[in-house]
Amino acid sequence: MQKQILQELRELKNAISTLIGSSELPLDQKFSKEALDKSAKEFQKLSIERGEWVEESNIRAYIKTAKYYSGAFIREEFGFKNFFKRGRIYYYNKKDLIALGSELKERNINLGLYMDLKADQANFKKSITDAGNSKKSNGKGKAYDISDDLSDITSTPIKMPSADIIKEDLARLKEEFFQYNLTDYVTIYKGNYAMIKGIYFIQKYLEPGLKKRCKRWCEDFNYANHAYEEVTKKKENFISVKSEDMIQL
Repeated sequence: MQKQILQELRELKNAISTLIGSSELPLDQKFSKEALDKSAKEFQKLSIERGEWVEESNIRAYIKTAKYYSGAFIREEFGFKNFFKRGRIYYYNKKDLIALGSELKERNINLGLYMDLKADQANFKKSITDAGNSKKSNGKGKAYDISDDLSDITSTPIKMPSADIIKEDLARLKEEFFQYNLTDYVTIYKGNYAMIKGIYFIQKYLEPGLKKRCKRWCEDFNYANHAYEEVTKKKENFISVKSEDMIQL
C-alpha cells in the first residue's frame, strides 16, 4: 500500500511539474496550453488508474439494470454531468454512478427497461403524428408550390367518437389481457402504455403466435388509450391485477 502511495505521489509530482513548466522548458513554454492539456491528461490517467472513473462499457457494474450503451442515455435523460471523454471512450465518475444507481433502485426503476420504454414511446408517437416526409427546399424561393386557383378546400371538424365506445374497447382489451395471461409478457407503464417484455431470447420456446398476439394487443391498447385521452383530455388507468388477486395481496 505504501509503495502504491509513493508511486502516485511521484506521478502527481510529475503532473504538477508539467502544469507549472519544469526548469528544462523554455520560458515561453511555461504555463502554455500544451502544458496544461498534458497535465490534465496525466491527472485523468492517474484518477482512472485509482478507479475513480468508470468506462462506459462498465456502467453495468454499478447500475445493474443498465445496458451496455447506457452512457448517452443517462447524460441526456438524467443530465449526468460528471464525465469526460478520453480518445473515443467516455468515463463516468464512479461515486456519482453509484448514487444514480441507488436512486433508481429506490424509485424501482429498471434502467434498461426505461430505455426501451422511451424508445418505444418515441416510435409510437412518430407513427401517430408522422404524416410523411415533406420535400426539402431547393434553396430558391419557397419550399413549396401552390397553384393560384387552389383555394377554399376546408371542412368542419370531425365528429369524435364517444368516450363510452372507447371505454368499451378498453374493457375488451383488459379482458383479453387476463384471458391470455399477458401479464407474463407485457408491461403496463403508469396504467396507460403497454410494451412487450424482453422475450427475444426465449421466443422460439413460447406458444406459437404469442409474440404476435402480444404485439397486436400492445398496439391496440396504446391506440385506444391515445384516442381516449384525445376525446376526454384524461388518461385511463389500467391496474393489471385482477381485483380478487388484489384482495389476496
